[in-house]
Amino acid sequence: MSFPRYPEYKDSGVEWLGEVPGHWQVLPIRTVAKLESGHTPSRSRPDYWENCDVPWFTLADVWQIREGADYVFQTKESVSAVGLANSSARLLPAGTVILSRTASVGFSAIMGVAMATTQDFANWVCGSRVLPKYLLHTFRAMGMEFESLKFGSTHNTIYMPDIAAFRFALPSIEEQSAIVTYVDREVAKIDALVAEQQNLIALLKEKRQALISHAVTKGLDPDAPMKDSGVAWLGEVPAHWRVCSLRRAIAKIEQGWSPDCHARPAEAGEWGVLKAGCVNGGKYRPTENKALPSELLPDESYCVEVGDVLMSRASGSPDLVGSTALVRETPGRLMLSDKIFRLRLEIDVAPAFFVAMLNARALRAQIEQALSGGNGLANNLPQSNLLAFICALPPEEEQVAIAARLNRDIEGLDQLMAEAESTISLLIERRTALISAAVTGKIDVRHLAVASAEPTPEPA
Repeated sequence: MSFPRYPEYKDSGVEWLGEVPGHWQVLPIRTVAKLESGHTPSRSRPDYWENCDVPWFTLADVWQIREGADYVFQTKESVSAVGLANSSARLLPAGTVILSRTASVGFSAIMGVAMATTQDFANWVCGSRVLPKYLLHTFRAMGMEFESLKFGSTHNTIYMPDIAAFRFALPSIEEQSAIVTYVDREVAKIDALVAEQQNLIALLKEKRQALISHAVTKGLDPDAPMKDSGVAWLGEVPAHWRVCSLRRAIAKIEQGWSPDCHARPAEAGEWGVLKAGCVNGGKYRPTENKALPSELLPDESYCVEVGDVLMSRASGSPDLVGSTALVRETPGRLMLSDKIFRLRLEIDVAPAFFVAMLNARALRAQIEQALSGGNGLANNLPQSNLLAFICALPPEEEQVAIAARLNRDIEGLDQLMAEAESTISLLIERRTALISAAVTGKIDVRHLAVASAEPTPEPA
């Protein structure tokens, strides 16, 4: 489909904008929106954090917000009016556009209610010449610009002077409204398609999990005599299987090393340290690593090898703790981090069966119980807990047969999931390209949308 273009363009003088419609202005954002930094009131003052009724937006809120959400109405934390009055923090009005400048650099959203933020955010209070939604879409088109301005190897940051220098293309309010209407409508269509693919992936994952869980607890022979395992989450298992703790299957547990690394994957010839996410979903992903600084000597005893069984022992998400994967192939010069266990198995335990067993529901139930059991170790799996987990082990030759059957049965499911994930990536790229084309004037949407005032946001 071809889109209409404006009759006349001019060079914006801004790299990320390129050419813009001839009648649009190109100017610093700060000339039409006031830039405000956030602040964290002193934690040593209890009265700043008691009787709180002022929403206070932090990086923790960013990780909780649905992908692509435009408005923020609630925050995990609040600050008191006293804390607000006696610090550099300030209450910003609803409609302020939030832009993350550290950690999750480039995240943007609009305040649905008045709130304060931490210093991790640059906040834009829009004047009468710019619609908050138009500015939001502009920020979502500036991904490459944000990348070019980031500093820091382990903690990415964009400095406030660079943010204050941001320039953008500004049409009239009427034209902004038309752009917002068009973009919102088209993005909603794309997001609906993304949701369909995400639902498909969820169904495929559920089916995959059911296949694995049945195979590693019931076996392949539907007529095999069964016995009560004595464990609620295992139920009945084949009578000839051995019910035991994982201590019986694991000969040795090793942990790695987590030095301060670059915030990028290792390049050819460099050493890298694997991140905990390298085993998410039960699949080994060697690209999930951080480059080891050249001034640090690698510890080759932590180098990952084909045949290793790796488990995430700690993660920011409890759902990912205990994810286990078999290393079937890997580039050289990748080391374990201290958030990953390398499990050395007993000689009569087949690695592929063991990995499937660890990712099955029966073992996941025990991992979840261990994580919620206190000891101040939330999101961290101690070795002692791991070794105490109960499993059912068939003879080695049966383990190999079960693993082979599972490999065949789930291959098709994995392919369907990969195709759905690829479709989602393409849709997200399309969404970003559409937003960028609209706010830089590469397409003329004035006759594709009915211009209207920016809608009042409804709570999600």
